[in-house]
Amino acid sequence: MAFNFQSDYMEGAHPLILQRLAETNLEKTAGYGSDPYSLQAKERIREACECPQAEVQFLVGGTQTNATVISALLRPCQGVISAETGHIAIHEAGAIERGGHKVLIVPHYEGKISAADIDSYITDFYADANYSHMVMPGMVYLSQPTEYGSIYSKAEMADIHDVCRKHHIPLYVDGARLAYALGSPQNDLSPPDLARLADIFYIGGTKCGALFGEAVVMPDPGLIPNFFTVIKQHGALLAKGRIVGIQFLTLFTDDLYTRLGRHALSMAEMLKEGLHAKNIPFFFEPPTNQLFVILPDSLVFGPDGQAGFCFWEKYDDSHSVVRLATSWATTPADINQFLALL
Repeated sequence: MAFNFQSDYMEGAHPLILQRLAETNLEKTAGYGSDPYSLQAKERIREACECPQAEVQFLVGGTQTNATVISALLRPCQGVISAETGHIAIHEAGAIERGGHKVLIVPHYEGKISAADIDSYITDFYADANYSHMVMPGMVYLSQPTEYGSIYSKAEMADIHDVCRKHHIPLYVDGARLAYALGSPQNDLSPPDLARLADIFYIGGTKCGALFGEAVVMPDPGLIPNFFTVIKQHGALLAKGRIVGIQFLTLFTDDLYTRLGRHALSMAEMLKEGLHAKNIPFFFEPPTNQLFVILPDSLVFGPDGQAGFCFWEKYDDSHSVVRLATSWATTPADINQFLALL
């Protein structure tokens, strides 16, 4: 299939990344992220976040990163607050629970959770005289953008940050698709804002132009003592660390990371206009690279079904919600072919 909108990691990597990997392929460098490329990439990320003291570590994938960070932050009796639609609550095969921690779900609003609901959850928890017999809320998990492609504003993130400070728990932000949030015209939350408002977050590479890799940023390097060793213990430390380091060094050269996000957003806008022109009903129109439309089940599940989109949920007895995700590599030709098929 020439086009595929099932997700934003269907392609390999941006050509500049492949070029740099090929150019450095036979070099001999130190391992585990201590090579010159990884060190330069970490410094570029600190500069982008305006956080010179931050600890930056590279991991391989999003689920691995979430499981490693969350297990390192929580005490054995604690759980993590998440939207009921959060990635860790649905699409990570129980990775957090397998690590011994419960995902504590709260209602979502277009994929987002509110500071008020987080505050109420924690306040009500400790108002129960039997709270010592229950899983304690130990941190808050958000993603930017969310599973529904919505984004938190700076004000919303600041309010959640304040609630976390009030209750003395850390705020963790999953940035698997961060490039697509940064590229949105509606976005007002920058990497320096994240470094100021989140206790720990990661910058996604896998879904944003890299072959694989995520960059964990910890503005206070003392938040997780011996974090490097914790990563190793979880089997998440890449021996050939330069492979991820080179990728992030490339992404953070000449603003490539942000430019890739903006391209995906322009392609999403083109796709959106084409769907509207064909009177395809929308379930939700987020401001990032994911679109959610309602299609007849005959198209979704028929002989020609799954034509380049991802089933999301049932809408009614004869229709389903599907997700279409553009990426850094989507072309106008991809979109025109898909619209012609519809």
